[in-house]
Formats: sequence, structure tokens, C-alpha cells
Amino acid sequence: MTLSNILNNFLTENLNALKSQGLYNEIDPVEGPNGAKINVRGSELINLSSNNYLGLATNPELKRIAKEAVDKYGVGAGAVRTINGTLDLHIKLEEKLAEFKGTEAAISYQSGFNCNMAAISAVMDKNDAILSDQLNHASIIDGCRLSKAKIIPFNHSDMEDLRAKAKQATESGQYNKVMVITDGVFSMDGDIAKLPEIVEIAKEFDLITYVDDAHGSGVTGKGKGTVKHFGLEKEIDFQIGTLSKAIGVVGGYVAGKKDLIDWLKVRSRPFLFSTALPPGDVAAITAAVQIIIDSTELHDKLWENGDYLKAGLAKLGFNIGASETPITPCIIGEEKLTQQFSKRLFEEGVYAKSIVFPTVQKGTGRVRNMPTAAHTKEMLDEALAIYEKVGKELGVIS
Repeated sequence: MTLSNILNNFLTENLNALKSQGLYNEIDPVEGPNGAKINVRGSELINLSSNNYLGLATNPELKRIAKEAVDKYGVGAGAVRTINGTLDLHIKLEEKLAEFKGTEAAISYQSGFNCNMAAISAVMDKNDAILSDQLNHASIIDGCRLSKAKIIPFNHSDMEDLRAKAKQATESGQYNKVMVITDGVFSMDGDIAKLPEIVEIAKEFDLITYVDDAHGSGVTGKGKGTVKHFGLEKEIDFQIGTLSKAIGVVGGYVAGKKDLIDWLKVRSRPFLFSTALPPGDVAAITAAVQIIIDSTELHDKLWENGDYLKAGLAKLGFNIGASETPITPCIIGEEKLTQQFSKRLFEEGVYAKSIVFPTVQKGTGRVRNMPTAAHTKEMLDEALAIYEKVGKELGVIS
């Protein structure tokens, strides 16, 4: 294949630069289900990199339900939602999501990333401003950019900074609407947004409130999410979530007032111009949400395992930051050492991917550990022993 010289030079130069800086990410195909243990390159490894928080991605009952839906409806929805791609399954799912999040209505999308691209740009425009936490997810950042609103970042979870910037933005008279947007749980550090304080500031300055709870749904609030954790279901305008992490399948959703959802159905471009979620996925998602509504068993097991791994790593001397959730970072720092640490874990039997710039700031490279409800104590003990061996070998711990 012949590339243009300009493109070829650009790719060669920049790929080599990433590799030399320890910033190039190798992708490992998983040979089988993404469970508590996985097979990669012929090796069985303890899996600490999955977002399959509750183990639902491999749940036998959900697989059965998905197969039945495929038999009845086919493998695809066949069209965008606004033509004839809306199946009765989609309506049932969205009713269930609204029940799950305690809102009047909900709308589903093909991914959590699509939610943020869709919802922000459908409501905010060049005459508006968005107050955005500095550590917000890339999909939030891109959704804000797409809207063409003025983006005003505030220091991570710094309520004094948020209040000062909210006051300045609203009193300037420059903007028709001002939104404050935050992750519910920050995925790289595991800390929880200060939603009660954010709501107070929003009320004072009449801000639109927007919470992306991709890593909170199924994890916080006894499984109902971070907004529920703080009892703020009536105070948040936009509740965003993914259907691919704790829910275990694929997709995303926005939950809120009926008028908001009706507006998104006629003005959010990913909804209007992308084929609807496949029926097998929709059926499995609906059943997974019902499992979380009905019982906290998986949620409780997730937290038990998270607390156990976190305590074990801290006792060994690893820097695990200030996580408030089962997300457990091992902060190494230097990018090349982080990559080497992850590689040695793999060789010893633990799959825990390195996370480096641009996902996190330079100099804060870490291995992000995610125990799930599917792990056993024996698996976690084995992983801790491997962490101790590799950590001492590379001088990360003494």
C-alpha cells in the first residue's frame, strides 16, 4: 500500500517518538471471555484490568436472554431509531433505565462516548459556557468542544475555584446558559465528585448540572450510582451512564426529565444518525439493570474485593492514591518504568495494564487495578504475591 509522503513521515516520526517515550500502547487480544481470569498470548492471567465490575459480561442468564432476543428479533435493529429501528425492546430498556436512575425518562445510545457527544452539543452552543472539572473523561472534553460553548476548566474537585468561576461566568452577561459538568467517579484515581457542594453552587448561580456516572453506576449508591449515593436524583439535570462497565454489555444512556429526553430524541445527532443498539444487547442490558435493582449482592462482593486488594497493596508499600471506590491505582510515576512494571506483572501471571500520558498527566503513570465481584480471595492473594515480587525487583517498593 502506498501512502502519501507527508502522511508516511508524520506516522513514522510520531509513532517512533511515542515508543521511545514509553507512551505507545500495545493492544493484547483476549482469547476467550473477559472474566476474573483471561487468556492472552496463550497464558492464563489474573485479570485486574477489566471494567466488568459486577462480572455481568459473562453471566450465564444474560447470555441466554441475549440469544433468545437474537432468535426473535435478529442480530441488528435494522435502522436508526427515528425511522423504524426502535424496537419494543428499546422502549422497555429506557423505562427500566429511568426507574434505575430515579428520573422521568431515559434515552439509550450506542456508547457512553456517544452520550457525551450527543447530549452536550444538543443543549449547549457558542453562546453558552461549560464549567468542566480538569480531570473529566475525554468524551466529556470532546462533547464540550463539539458544542462550541466556551469551556472554563476548574481545578479538580476544587469547590472554591468552581464557585469563583461560576460567579464570574454568570455575572459576566456573556452567556445564555452555563453548565457544570463532572464525572461521578474519576476512573484513574477512584475518587468521587463532590456532588452536594456542586449542587449548592449550581442552585446559587442557576447552572445546568451534568454528571457522567460511567464508573459509578453499579458501583456507588448500593449500585444505583453516585447521584443516588448522595440522594440527589431530583437535583441533577443530566445523569449519564455507560452500559458496558458494571452493566456488562455495550452502549450508554442519558436520564433526566421527560422534556430533556424528548429534546434529545429530536436534536442529538448520534441518536438521529446511528443505527439503534442490537436487540440481543438491549435484552441483556435490561436484564442486567434489573439484577442491580433487585439485589446488592454483586455490589457488596465488588466492594469487599476492592477493600481487600487495596489494603493488601497499601500494606506492601505501594502508592495507591486516595481512591474512594474499588478502583485501585498503583502510581509508579515514570512512564517507561510503569510500562516495565506492567510487563513483568504479565510475565508472572497478572494482567494489569499500564496507564500513561495522555490518559493521565506525565509523570503520574500507574497500573490501574480493578477487582471485580467475580474474583476470589485466592486470586487476589496470588496477585498480591506477584505485586510484591515485581515491586521489589524493580525498586518500586522496598
